[in-house]
Amino acid sequence: MLRTNTALLSYVQQRYEMQQRRADIVLKEFPKGRLLLEQGDKLTKVIIIVEGITKCFFMEENGKEFVVEFLGQGEILGEIEVIREIDCLCSIEALIEGKAFFIDVAFFRTWLDTDVTFNKLLMQSFADRIIHTSRRSSKQQLYTVEQSLGQLLSLQSDQLFSISKEDMAAYLGITIRSLNRALKKIK
Repeated sequence: MLRTNTALLSYVQQRYEMQQRRADIVLKEFPKGRLLLEQGDKLTKVIIIVEGITKCFFMEENGKEFVVEFLGQGEILGEIEVIREIDCLCSIEALIEGKAFFIDVAFFRTWLDTDVTFNKLLMQSFADRIIHTSRRSSKQQLYTVEQSLGQLLSLQSDQLFSISKEDMAAYLGITIRSLNRALKKIK
């Protein structure tokens, strides 16, 4: 439920410390509520979360939000858009304050062309996402809302942060009303 990628973060931290041009990878703090990426916008930086928790979500044409995933330490944002040369597919919002590496797009493209280790880490990240997405889809089909909600509440408790009812419902693909019924059942 909370995606992390410590191997990628470790590699990028090494590169950050060794970089020649300080503008290529910049470490910045972000406050709770900040939109790090916005669906439909042109991408200006690739982002790797160092600390904090974010939510990745789509705003559907009907105005409803669908939370794809909660992303934490080491997760990369915007790489698909750079590789495919498209606008942001989804929005990323900070659920708690944190820090992230902001990577210049031109540098990121050069890095892709020249660094085999970085490419392997990215391919591993893509493979992990596919596996995770498949498992999540399977669980949503095979398990009750109450079981999935229990896992989400455990994540919230373990990570010591609050997930709003709106975000819980958007993640589970249910209405607030259905969420409230499920919360009553598990209490």
